[in-house]
Amino acid sequence: MGSAAISARLSPARRARGLAAALALGVAALPVLGALAPVPAFAKGTGMESLADLAAAVSDAVVNISAAQTVEDKRTAGAPNLPQGTPFDDLFEEFFKRRQQQGEGPNPAPAPRQRRSNSLGSGFVIDSAGIVITNNHVIADANEITVIFTDGQKLKAEVIGKDAKVDVAVLRVKPEKPLKAVKFGDSDKMRVGDAVMAVGNPFGLGGTVTSGIVSARNRNIESGPYDNYIQTDAAINKGNSGGPLFNMDGDVVGINTAILSPTGGSVGIGFATPSATVMPVIDQLRQFGETRRGWLGVRIQNVDDQTAESLDLGKPRGALVAGVDDKGPAKPAGIKNGDVIVKFDGKDIKTSTDLPKIVAQTTVGKDVPVTIVRGGKEMEIKVKLGRLEEGEKLAALDKDDGKGGPAAPGKSAVQKALGMELGAITPDLRKKYGLKDGADGVLITSVEPNSTAADKRVNAGDRILEINQESMAKPEDVVKKLKALKDQGRKSALVFVASPQDDKRFVPLALE
Repeated sequence: MGSAAISARLSPARRARGLAAALALGVAALPVLGALAPVPAFAKGTGMESLADLAAAVSDAVVNISAAQTVEDKRTAGAPNLPQGTPFDDLFEEFFKRRQQQGEGPNPAPAPRQRRSNSLGSGFVIDSAGIVITNNHVIADANEITVIFTDGQKLKAEVIGKDAKVDVAVLRVKPEKPLKAVKFGDSDKMRVGDAVMAVGNPFGLGGTVTSGIVSARNRNIESGPYDNYIQTDAAINKGNSGGPLFNMDGDVVGINTAILSPTGGSVGIGFATPSATVMPVIDQLRQFGETRRGWLGVRIQNVDDQTAESLDLGKPRGALVAGVDDKGPAKPAGIKNGDVIVKFDGKDIKTSTDLPKIVAQTTVGKDVPVTIVRGGKEMEIKVKLGRLEEGEKLAALDKDDGKGGPAAPGKSAVQKALGMELGAITPDLRKKYGLKDGADGVLITSVEPNSTAADKRVNAGDRILEINQESMAKPEDVVKKLKALKDQGRKSALVFVASPQDDKRFVPLALE
């Protein structure tokens, strides 16, 4: 039992006697009673020092954001104006619908009624002329945005630009006099354990200051393609979204964006988008009103131990190319399925999550050196980078139209390998599994429940397109290739698999 627990159980009289005894015995006995123990020195900003000066210096630059949206009222037309949000909403709705159907209720209104929906968040001023930063999700579909300052001043805001991928929005207000502003700091210099302070508008309470430390860096919470959050235990709650996370110099090192909580309130796990991530995006939004991210035009997946062994990488690293966009920059440059990108524009790619962030921050149109591993050997390829937003537009316009002639009925016998039954693609099987016209490869018709393939979520209806970057056309090809790899002493095979919806991925399968 710790000293604090022991001390808490002592009565005042016994504590006094214990203290006297401790003084007689010497300092070594003091920690046992939890009294008069030496107070350790604390670093600046870790909680022992007041944050009052820091809070006073930055709080006037932190604002409340009120976002109003006009939405269609879901209540039945002609129903009385009863309060909403009660447990009886559905009963009232159904009752008045029936009355109208039976001709008993009033005639429907000529047009749907509308009501205003309001949300509250936080933001901060980065330019005294009236530039305000917040989260995109705070103002997403708002028709009217009001910025509320600590002195009670309310100003209407216009949206200069917003980006859902990193959840940031840039607003402009027109103040009568210069505003108090704060500046961004370098989030890359923040270390785990560094003190931070959050300021915002939790639960609509207004300016609220909380403090804590950087609990972790580069957190991926799978909210978007560029996740690399700062995790903090500074209390962040609903309404804090869009507010700043400060270092002890009063610089903004992050935008408070999300919490992880089973209750909806702070449990000491909050996430802020690092300043290093949002600053380039904010610059683009201010300059162009939109983002201009680099685009490589590949689909990627992570490299695990089995995949690294299959591709002679030595150790897991890089981003495995699982698909190349026909209209993207990577294809004319010569990047292929099965290549592993280990370096991009001079920066090492340690895991697949590194690549999208680096590509997005690279200048559109730049000729970029890309180092890949193919066939166990490194080689460098030059790629002229495209623009992501243009690539997304092309993808939306160029949906797979299903063209292509049906594959000829296969006559190959069913083969078995690694717990899978394999067959040729016939018209009946194409229809059964909903395969697109022109789908090729070797069809997987069944998967044993406890097989290595089942463990990797390979399913009946999937197709094997390649094994270790060699195309597979018939079931016999698969069996032959797997046997050859096993004879070579390989421990696993890298299988390129396509789902019935034509989603492709690499799957490392252990050779049993």
